[in-house]
Amino acid sequence: MATRQEQQSSVTLRLRRSFPAPRERVFRAWTTPAEMKLWKAPGDMTTPLAEVDLRPGGKYRIHMRAPDGTEHHLVGVYRLVEPPKKLVYTWRWESEPDAPETLVTVEFLDRGGATDLVLTHELFPNEESKGKHEHGWAGCLDKLARVVA
Repeated sequence: MATRQEQQSSVTLRLRRSFPAPRERVFRAWTTPAEMKLWKAPGDMTTPLAEVDLRPGGKYRIHMRAPDGTEHHLVGVYRLVEPPKKLVYTWRWESEPDAPETLVTVEFLDRGGATDLVLTHELFPNEESKGKHEHGWAGCLDKLARVVA
């Protein structure tokens, strides 16, 4: 049964990116705290904290830090974990208590030694929020490409 928020929000972001690395490698970079710290914040931001309990019902926490020291804390719960094929997890900005919880699905598609990654981030309250996350994800995926190269 869909929650009230899920029934009301249909603003969805979809990104597709190819990586010249096996999907097991890309999945590991997406789910291992030490590797997440290398790419899980866009642009000149850093990731001083990444905690992962990689199982359905397990929680994660990511802290992103801007050059001026401002931190943004991201938390969520894994709903589906299918290594190395698929992840589904909730996404909530802890520092913005009024921000709605959104949902992220990441598919890791095997392309014979390369990986097509399909990211679907849904349940945004509006196009502005979607746009901010699209910019952030693009920056993160650029860093991820360097990590798995």
